[in-house]
Amino acid sequence: MRAGGLESTWMERVEQPVYTRASLLMRSKMESTEPQNPERVVPPCLVIDTHADTPQRFLDERFDLGDPLHEGNFNLDSARSGGLGAQFFAIWAEPERYKGHYARRTLALIDAVKQQVAGHSDEVELVTSASGIERAHARRKFAALMGIEGGHAIEDSLDLLRRYYALGVRYMTLTWANSNGWADSSGDIDDPGVPHTAEGLSEFGKDVVREMNRLGMMVDVSHVSDRTFYCTLQVSCAPVIASHSCARALCHSPRNLTDDMLRAIARSGGPQSRGGVVMVNFYSAFLSPAYRDALRKMQPQIEQAVADARAKAAAEGLPFNYGREAAVRRACMDRIPRPPFSLLIDHIEHIVRIAGIDHVGLGSDFDGVYGQLPEGMDSPADFPRITAALQERGYSTKERGKILGENVMRVFREVEAV
Repeated sequence: MRAGGLESTWMERVEQPVYTRASLLMRSKMESTEPQNPERVVPPCLVIDTHADTPQRFLDERFDLGDPLHEGNFNLDSARSGGLGAQFFAIWAEPERYKGHYARRTLALIDAVKQQVAGHSDEVELVTSASGIERAHARRKFAALMGIEGGHAIEDSLDLLRRYYALGVRYMTLTWANSNGWADSSGDIDDPGVPHTAEGLSEFGKDVVREMNRLGMMVDVSHVSDRTFYCTLQVSCAPVIASHSCARALCHSPRNLTDDMLRAIARSGGPQSRGGVVMVNFYSAFLSPAYRDALRKMQPQIEQAVADARAKAAAEGLPFNYGREAAVRRACMDRIPRPPFSLLIDHIEHIVRIAGIDHVGLGSDFDGVYGQLPEGMDSPADFPRITAALQERGYSTKERGKILGENVMRVFREVEAV
C-alpha cells in the first residue's frame, strides 16, 4: 500500500492546536510570577531523556557513572547538576562488529547497565514502569531505564523479545541504520544490495509490533524508513514514540520526520489514544543543514582515518572496539564548527507547531554522536539551558513540563495499559 493511503488513516482524528511564536510570547507575558531570563533554570518538574548510548562506554571503556566525563557526555554528576530525573539507556549491538552474536552483545550491555545501578544503588534505581519513575523521583533517586536500539537484537525471535522485556527493556527501536529483514531502515533504504520488505514490515515484523503492544513495550520508529513508519502506525494499537529524531522540514535527513509524520505520531494509537511523542535529537547533523553538508564533505577523510587506526591497532595486536573508533571519528568531526544552540529549540518549537504541545520531548543521543552537539550543550548539566530557552520563547511552566518529561510519562502509561 502506498504511504499516502496509510497517512489518510490518521486524518480522521481531531486536528491538534497550532502554536505560533506570537501566541506563546503573549502567554509568557501573562506569567509575571516567573523569574525572567534565567541563565540556568533547574526545573521543578520531572526531566526525562529517552536516549543515551553510554552503555557502550561501560563495556568498551570500563567507564563508571561516578567517573568524570572525559570525552563523554553523560555521568551522574552532570545528570544531578542538570536536574535530569530519568534516563533511557540505549542497548545497541553494532550490526557489523557483532554480527552472528547480537544477543550476546545485547545481554552484555543490559548487564552493564544493571552493574552500574548496583554500584550506585544509593542514588540510582533501575526502573521498568512509569510509576517506578515517579517513585524513584519521590525518593530523590535517579531512574535508569533501558531501550533496545535496533530490532536485529532479537535475532528474529519473539521469545528473545520477551526475554529482553523480562530483563527490563521498555522500548525497542525497530531498526538501527540497518534493515533487519522484517523492518526497513532509513539508513539503507536506497541501497539496491540490501533486501527490503514489500510493505515496510514483513508479517513477522507486524507480529513484533503486536507482541510489543501486548507486553507493554513502547514501539520506537526512529531510524525506520518512511514506508516502515506508516506501516508500523497502522499495525500498532498503542501510541508510538520516536526516541531520538528531529524535524525534516528544518534539516533534510532521512533520519528526521516530515511534517506529515509528526502529525501521524500525534494521532497514533487509535481513536481512544492521546497520541505518541517525538523526542528531539541533539545531534548536530540532524539539527543543522550546514553542519550536515560539512560532514558529508569530510566523510571520506573520516573513513580513511578510521581505516588507518584499525590497521595500526591490528599491527600492534590491540583490539579496535567501538570506543577507539568513536575517538577517531570525534577527532575528525570536532573540526566542523558547532551549530548554534538555538537550532535545538527551533526543532522543538517546530514539532510543537505541527504536532501539538503534547507530542514533543527530549532524546539527546548523548554518547552516541561522537560529541557532535550544538554550542552550549555538552551533557545533562546543560538541560537547564533548554528550560530557560523555552521560557524565553514563551512556553508556560505547564508547557515546559510536558516537553521535559510529562509527555513521555503519558505515553508510557498508555502503552502499559494497552
